[in-house]
Amino acid sequence: MGGGPVTTWIDWANRLSDWSRARVTVAGIGTSGYAAADVLLEYGAAVTVLDDSDAPAAADKAKVLELLGAEVRLGPGSSTRLPGSCDLVVTSPGWRPASPLFAEARARAIPVWGDVELAWRFQQPDRVVPWLAVTGTNGKTTTVTMVEAMLKAAGLTVAAVGNVGRPILETVLDGVAYDCLAVELSSFELHWTKTLGLHSAAVLNVEPDHLEWHADNADPFAAYAADKARIFNQVTHACVYNVADPRTEAMVEAADVVEGARAIGFTLGIPGPSMLGVVDGLLVDRAFIPQRRDSALELAKVGDLPTAAPHMVADALAAAALVRSFGVPAAAVRDGLRAYTLGPHRIQTVLTAGGVTWVDDSKATNAHAAHASLAGFDKVVWIAGGQAKGTRFEDLVRAYAGRFRAAVLLGTDRGVVAEAFAAEAPGVPVVILDDLTKDVMTAAVGAAARFAQPGDTVLLAPACASQDLYADYAERGDYFAAAAKKEAL
Repeated sequence: MGGGPVTTWIDWANRLSDWSRARVTVAGIGTSGYAAADVLLEYGAAVTVLDDSDAPAAADKAKVLELLGAEVRLGPGSSTRLPGSCDLVVTSPGWRPASPLFAEARARAIPVWGDVELAWRFQQPDRVVPWLAVTGTNGKTTTVTMVEAMLKAAGLTVAAVGNVGRPILETVLDGVAYDCLAVELSSFELHWTKTLGLHSAAVLNVEPDHLEWHADNADPFAAYAADKARIFNQVTHACVYNVADPRTEAMVEAADVVEGARAIGFTLGIPGPSMLGVVDGLLVDRAFIPQRRDSALELAKVGDLPTAAPHMVADALAAAALVRSFGVPAAAVRDGLRAYTLGPHRIQTVLTAGGVTWVDDSKATNAHAAHASLAGFDKVVWIAGGQAKGTRFEDLVRAYAGRFRAAVLLGTDRGVVAEAFAAEAPGVPVVILDDLTKDVMTAAVGAAARFAQPGDTVLLAPACASQDLYADYAERGDYFAAAAKKEAL
């Protein structure tokens, strides 16, 4: 007899399906998990929510969901087993594929969707809005919010969602007649997608990050990159890749796209046909014009951007490629960039005092992002450390050894960064702080101030995640800014 995966109505389900037939387990009671549970309850599903946290915030959400009819299990060990009756698991981003819950789901042939997959299904079949989506190790939020600004400049109704802004599921169902959604997608979210068919998608770059999430794979980086590449599957119009990162072009070449979808490159150099690039300080398009073989269309000036830093220019080109694939005119690209402002904690100057500039780039949560940040300054006292996520820092330290006045290291994996300095820049003074509380930032700022000289930059670009000590990168940046201002008094 022939074998193969068993399919059920769930495999083809959309918003108009009879969800009262479904017994759904939601993994996680955070922002996206809560939104998923709430929507599924509204549509009649029997919902069980599991989360190993029993923190007050989780308990408060549990009370609301229980009033709506969900069963909620909180506390250590709650996520080790699925309920006896389960047709579908919906997982929040960040839950590792190796978790026992998903191993049991695979053994029982129960499908697992992410919250993004659920949102895509709930657009179908009659509320489908085109998505312009972005992934990459760094630059996702900047690019997505640039896409949003350009679309708004064109007079379109748009929302920036996904890893930025509101939960995507809430936006899909909020009743607004959007022309387009600008969607930020992480590798975590893409891992659990199955049926996405985006209008256009971009992979900005791929560098080692989140390797601990893929630690059960023989090659964690390859698994991470493969999840990023999923964004191109079934794209209908444009797959946007980074000419400077051959991995991204290889992803396009391997993707199963809809016939007619185009590969569009972006480059900081002079673009070839079917690319966007830079010529004499201008952002130009040689992809979405009839005469692309022998001419280019000016979109904007580099001076229209908040900063001319290379990574900012690259993000703007990627955003422009996405919106141009959607038919946005050149003037809207320019006007969107002129209106665009950087969000907090992204290379944000928080103080200049005594000739020293204090810069908060707490959003630099991996080595690649810190590389882009460090490139913008000549002499730096670097505050770094946190959760390394399985990555190393020798290449980064080697690249900027001549720019470091000193380094101040904090957080759980401070020792990993210290090892990089010992190997690649042994002459740079390094302060290692062992305090594992939020207040360590005060000591870090004090140590940095002792080393900094007029003309230097004290840069918080940790190259690590923040959740070892702080709620998120924003809280880490806030502690830095407050400590710097207090130090200057």
